Formats: sequence, structure tokens, C-alpha cells
Amino acid sequence: MKRILQYTLGIIFSICLMTVLLFTSIEAAVYWVPGFFEKEYAKYNVTQDVSMTMDDLLEVTDEMMAYLRGDREDLHVETTMGGVRREFFNEREIAHMEDVKELFLGGIAIRRGCLIAMALCLAGLFLLKAPVRKVLPRAVLTGTGLFFAASAAVAGIISTDFTRYFILFHHMFFNNDLWILDPATDMLINIVPEGFFRDTVFLIGAIYFFCVLLILVLCLFFIRKYRKNRK
Repeated sequence: MKRILQYTLGIIFSICLMTVLLFTSIEAAVYWVPGFFEKEYAKYNVTQDVSMTMDDLLEVTDEMMAYLRGDREDLHVETTMGGVRREFFNEREIAHMEDVKELFLGGIAIRRGCLIAMALCLAGLFLLKAPVRKVLPRAVLTGTGLFFAASAAVAGIISTDFTRYFILFHHMFFNNDLWILDPATDMLINIVPEGFFRDTVFLIGAIYFFCVLLILVLCLFFIRKYRKNRK
């Protein structure tokens, strides 16, 4: 019974770890990759579509990303478009981004909760006097393998019809139609076209799977080291 509890805590730890890595990968893709937005804007000719210079567009992007992290109170951002000084986002876009901000901050809260759960799992393992060097790598390997397989399956399904699952995602997480934007009036759809979302999802997936693969390699290394020390 004690051993089952130990491995249960280890698997819960691994699931929380995978969740933390997922949300961190999302943050890394949009905040930490140097020049990501600039490359995407150049790739999709966004500056031409919105009649802005790259510097002005990147400044608006910085303000938008600061808003999503809660570092800015609103999205009333002035910029120069076509030689005219104006508000970049209209009221519909601002209302939609309020929903997006709630999702983003919710993800941060989930990650924080998972970190707390991981700490509690470790504390539980030590209280149970578990052989952590043996239990944790094995449990993490099992939990990570399952999570990795499930994530790979989901990614494979999404890649078969990105548009369909892009729409499904919005139906799942938004209870209004504010996300259905008009390129003639809404600038947000012009700076983040579908291709941009596709590239972002693939980048998040690449970062995430690299991190998961690294975890798997580390677990195998520690399991092998533990076995050698036991001989």
C-alpha cells in the first residue's frame, strides 16, 4: 500500500510537471523567442496589410502582450496607420482580448497550482520515506510517457485540419462570437492571421516536445545510474 501511494504521488508529480512545461512552452513561444513576431509579420506581409512600419507594429504587439500578462490595464493603444494617428484596436477587439487575457492568466494560475502540487508530492514522498531517486524517475517516466503519447496524438489530429480545430477551440473556450473578426474593420485578424496561429502552435509543440524528450532522457539516465549504484 505504501509503495502504491509513493508511485501515485510520483505520477501526480509527473502530470503536474508536464502541465507546467506545456504552459511554459506557450509562454516561451510568444515571449522568449527572439524576433518571433517580426519574422511572422514579415512572412505574412502584415505591415503592408495594416499600413504600418515594422517598428510601430512591434510596439503595438509589445503593448498587447503586456496586457495579456496583466502588466497593462487596457488595450487602448494609439499608433500611426497610413500616416494617420488612431486607436489600433476597436471596441469589439478589446472585448475579445479581455476574454483572451482571462485564458492567459488562467493558464498562469494553473501552472502556479501545479508547481504547488509538485512541491506537496515531493513533501509526501519524503514523509513516506520513499527512495526518491528510485521512485521519482520511474514514476515521471511513466507519467511523461503517457502525457507525451496523448499530446502527440492530439497534435497529430489537429495537424490534419487546423482550421476545423482552430474553430472548435474557440467554441470550447469562448461563450460569445467576439472572436469572429472582420478583416475589413478589425486589425487584430490582420496582425495574427491563421498562418500565424499555425506557426505559433507548431513552435509551442516543438518547444514542448523537446522539453518532454529531455525529461525522458534524464529519467532514463537516473534510473540507469541508480541500478549501477545498487550493484
